[in-house]
Amino acid sequence: MDRFQNILLVGCGNMAGSMLEGWLKGGIPASRFTVVDPKRESVPEGVTLLQDLPAEGRFDAVMLGIKPQGLDGAAPAIAPLVGPHTVLFSILAGVEFDSLSARFPNAGAILRIMPNLAVAIGKSPVALDSRGLDDLGRAEVAALMEPLGTPEWLDDEGQFSAVTALTGCGPAFVYRFIDALAAGGVKLGIEPAQAQRLAVAMVEGAAQLAAASPFSPGELADKVASPGGSTRAGMNVLDADGALAALIAATMQASNDRNAEMAAEARRA
Repeated sequence: MDRFQNILLVGCGNMAGSMLEGWLKGGIPASRFTVVDPKRESVPEGVTLLQDLPAEGRFDAVMLGIKPQGLDGAAPAIAPLVGPHTVLFSILAGVEFDSLSARFPNAGAILRIMPNLAVAIGKSPVALDSRGLDDLGRAEVAALMEPLGTPEWLDDEGQFSAVTALTGCGPAFVYRFIDALAAGGVKLGIEPAQAQRLAVAMVEGAAQLAAASPFSPGELADKVASPGGSTRAGMNVLDADGALAALIAATMQASNDRNAEMAAEARRA
């Protein structure tokens, strides 16, 4: 991790801000980070906050935390800060290596990162792929990402759309399911706030058990569901005609397709 002593975050909204929070909680010194974001009024103590890009500076990493749609407008001003000694970090969904290379031709290496908001508590899968990093560089990147959760290197860039649909968009789908569980509890007579607390606590415990268990989630579901019991009666509804599996597959396909559309838009820009 010693390679990344001076990290510039260009844009610090929900995702980049959560990554910064996770890094600081993980013990990385705040003095390593500079944030450029005119919308931010404050940052954690020790982090440098700028309203505008610095005129010059040597950064070990520059992370793009802006909206993908804003890349073309921002890239010309950022590019002079991304030199041969700099690794460009991108959390921009749908923006591929070729698009990034065209806008930042002098970057020493480019790293694509797909986290989710659980980076703030060190519990996010962090999908990674790089262009221009050697084995040592990849090891240094993995060490930097470990405070955020579980770094996962992808075999090729083509997997990013699918992984984004699963792990980047996936938390929103889980939150929808938690809401649906709570709403179901309310219909059965549970007070709304209590139903939500119970649903959240249940999902948290189930996820932790799934992470620690030698059994697959499908096997765990069957262990909970005794033949002829109440759990099995509910699962029969979820499993009928593969309805739940089909709904989730269609949901993820829509996200995957949108990722592909954004990549095409970035290539045309």
